[in-house]
Amino acid sequence: MTAEPMEPVGTLDPGDDPAAIFELLPASHRAQFRAEYDQALDAAHDLARFKQVRTLLRRWRLRAIAYARPGYEEAVQDAVQGRADAFVRYSPPDWEGRV
Repeated sequence: MTAEPMEPVGTLDPGDDPAAIFELLPASHRAQFRAEYDQALDAAHDLARFKQVRTLLRRWRLRAIAYARPGYEEAVQDAVQGRADAFVRYSPPDWEGRV
C-alpha cells in the first residue's frame, strides 16, 4: 500500500498547494501561515524532517477550509462566550438512550 496525495474535496479545498492555502486564508492568518511554512521549509533541508512540511500543509489546509466556511467567526465567538444554545446537538436516528 502506498500513500497518495489527497485530492481536493470541494470548491474551497486548496489541497496541499501552499499558494492556494495562502490565498484561501483570511488576511489575519496569512502571516502566521507564512512564518510556519518558511520555518518548515528551512527544517526540510534535513531530510529526516521533511515530513514537517507535509504535516504543516495538511494542518493549514484544514484550517483554511474551516476559516472559509460561512459563519465560522460567529461560531468561534459563540463558543468563546459560552453560548451553548447556539450549537445544534445532533444524534443519529435510533441513538436515543444508546449514548
